[in-house]
Amino acid sequence: MASNLASLRAVPLFAGVPDEQLELVARVAVKRKFPKHRTVVFAGDKTSALYVIVSGSAKVLSRDSEGREVILAFLSQGECFGEMGLIDGEPRSADVVVVDPSELLEISRDDLVKAFKQSSDLSLNIMKSLVTRLRQANWKIEGLALMDVYGRVAKNLFDLSEVVGGVRIIRHKVTKQDMAKLVGASREMVTRVMKDLERSGYIRINDGNIVITMD
Repeated sequence: MASNLASLRAVPLFAGVPDEQLELVARVAVKRKFPKHRTVVFAGDKTSALYVIVSGSAKVLSRDSEGREVILAFLSQGECFGEMGLIDGEPRSADVVVVDPSELLEISRDDLVKAFKQSSDLSLNIMKSLVTRLRQANWKIEGLALMDVYGRVAKNLFDLSEVVGGVRIIRHKVTKQDMAKLVGASREMVTRVMKDLERSGYIRINDGNIVITMD
């Protein structure tokens, strides 16, 4: 339980929740390990739990009837998925696939609903999380409508990066095919843009990681 509690404290969704209430959630959280490329939830599934990423990363996918994919978001350590279904009880709206070996905390919907009733902080944080997701969706729609492929690739590279030791870097692997699905372009176009960004000195590849130099 102590390990679960430490993991939950690092998640923005649970910020400000008193320890005694957070302990109730930590007691019912189940830690699960997934190999890379494993699908954790499928679109259309019943929403039965919230997942918190303890380690690793995941991508949120939408597929059409012909199997074509669009990546809606990448998620990393400390982020969670499944909040929307906690509120409306509707089925999952997208697939979530772990990118690399990952450890997740699974918290059942019933247990979280009980926690909501006891903690106004947790309820407020859920609303903040949903607003953040809505803003991200708006930015994505705006980017697809107003930016060319070059701009969309550059923006998404920056959004996926984080500052580590004074360096802005994308630590988890993002393939050109993933980027193509994220920005709504062909893999060939994304490859040309990435090469141009690298040639112009805006990005560089370091030990398999992408370092961003276009601040």
